[in-house]
Amino acid sequence: MMAGLVHCSGLTAQERVRAVVPPQMNSPSQFVSPAVDAGDYIYISGQGPRGANGSLPSTTGAQVRQALESIKTIVVAAGLTMDNVVYTQVYLTDVSKVREVDSAFAEYFSKVPPARAVLGVANLPDPPVQINAVVVRNLEGRRVVVPANYPHSDSFSPGILTHDRLFISSMAGMDPANGKIPDDAAAQVDLALDGMKAVVNAAGLELSNVVFVNPYLTKDIPMRVMNQHYARRFEFGNTPARATIEVANLPGGAHVEYTGVAVRDLQARKTVRPKNMPPSPTASPCVFAGETLYCSAKSGFIPGPHGGVYASTTPTQLRQTMRNLLDNLEEAGMDFSQVVSTNVYLDDLADSKDFDRVYGEYLGPIMPARTTIEQISPGERKPDSEGHYPDFEQVSLIAVQRHSTH
Repeated sequence: MMAGLVHCSGLTAQERVRAVVPPQMNSPSQFVSPAVDAGDYIYISGQGPRGANGSLPSTTGAQVRQALESIKTIVVAAGLTMDNVVYTQVYLTDVSKVREVDSAFAEYFSKVPPARAVLGVANLPDPPVQINAVVVRNLEGRRVVVPANYPHSDSFSPGILTHDRLFISSMAGMDPANGKIPDDAAAQVDLALDGMKAVVNAAGLELSNVVFVNPYLTKDIPMRVMNQHYARRFEFGNTPARATIEVANLPGGAHVEYTGVAVRDLQARKTVRPKNMPPSPTASPCVFAGETLYCSAKSGFIPGPHGGVYASTTPTQLRQTMRNLLDNLEEAGMDFSQVVSTNVYLDDLADSKDFDRVYGEYLGPIMPARTTIEQISPGERKPDSEGHYPDFEQVSLIAVQRHSTH
């Protein structure tokens, strides 16, 4: 495929979409593009610890550097530099290694470090690290956003403002001044939400500008508590799209953190909700940020009065997931061909081949950038008394709107 990509400003966003495949880098599979250039932004798939020749560095720090080197290879192939990286997500099977991550990031982003989320997960396709990234093409308007009294870091910025968006680093449920974590789960949630709001406000925006949020939480935070306190911060029925992910652990012993994206121009923000779906106090199905559509994570849940997950295998659950995602895309006047990035959450990575077989039936012809993780250890795959199964997979996505060329 193409390495260096040249774009004409007269093209629509959809026409600009290209896979980025550096000559020296093999795609991890036929179901994943190393990156997708969607015009204003480039979405880079999760990069693991191995070099192009399959070699695995001996230390965690070197493995993190190799993942960042792979990202750099893709960024350069797109005709840009690491200065253009505005957001990253770092997944670790051992979250105690976050200092090694910090050291590597400080080396690779010596000028303006990107916004960042760091998560501890149960398993990765190639442990112990995976890093994905979002890259902005035009650096005009880019600046670091730092709330008042926020501690300085050489490895990440609390927020990165671009010409049209704000990328928000993960804000943890701890006191930013001293790192202390309250005993009360609700207090932790409020501190994390306060942190996210502080970044948004420091950029001159409000929480109403937020289009997508990832709440990451451990088993120590009751979902009910998280949802109650989260819902108080947003307008009912006009909440951001959301992918709520339980993870194995978080840096610093935190139990909850929030990361997300906001749009600078509120006129460019539009909520998308299928007509048969009631408004939610916690998540909108999808939200536009200009031409970009951010969609909530979906599972194989069958909606309706007797809703639930009834499928007993990952492939059959995924078919319902794709139906649910397509409902949202079609409401936005879009389809799967416009998806540029996905995050895949598997209950067990051993199901990857079965997942890919079904996933590949729906996506394309340009396969989206993709990050795949096993966020917590596999649970029991048994139905409850009503025949409902647990989620074996979840998928969230980003799509770019197509316009007529006439």
